[in-house]
Amino acid sequence: MKVSVWYVAVTALFVTCLITANILAVKLISPLGLLLPAGVIIFPLSYLIGDILTEVYGYSAARFVIWLGFFCNLLAVLAFFIGGLIPSAGVWHDQKAFDAILGSTPRALFASFISYIVGEFSNSFILAKLKIATKGRWLWMRTIGSTFVGEGFDSIIFISIVFWNILPPALIITAILTQWIVKVLYEVAATPLTYIVVNFLKRQESIDTYDYHTNFNPFGVH
Repeated sequence: MKVSVWYVAVTALFVTCLITANILAVKLISPLGLLLPAGVIIFPLSYLIGDILTEVYGYSAARFVIWLGFFCNLLAVLAFFIGGLIPSAGVWHDQKAFDAILGSTPRALFASFISYIVGEFSNSFILAKLKIATKGRWLWMRTIGSTFVGEGFDSIIFISIVFWNILPPALIITAILTQWIVKVLYEVAATPLTYIVVNFLKRQESIDTYDYHTNFNPFGVH
């Protein structure tokens, strides 16, 4: 696939949203009485951008960006970890704040990476298959439907791993459903923007990919 400036721009936005969301996630917020990680402000954008990538450029292009996001996030985590280990200067007294914001437990990191991979690939796979099944119609149904599944996997896996044996099962289920619903509603609200960006990119790129002969193996290269 020929790489264009628009594809690079969308890729950069995807990776930025992912890494920013993971940093924001350390803060808990309570809008309208709902307990949510602050990462919910921007994380659903990664699914919206994933939808755009799959719809315009196809599953293979989206697969590359998903893995790129994974390794960029891994690099950021390693940099934060090493930065936290290096002794601080005598004039700097904010090590605890640094560790609280940028440090992560192995359990949370494992949950984050696994939920991300499963959720993003589920989202892209379902969107690509639905595009073929609907012959490219009903974009709104395809983006919302794929996000419903992808964000569902993401929320279930992440919260179950992080809070297993910490919160009672009822609270875990509540947390999963709350995040799931909020993220899907985010996608619904952003549907008009998705249409605008998708139509713009298709015109600029003169491309509208259908994955009839695509290898859907997440570890594939073609």
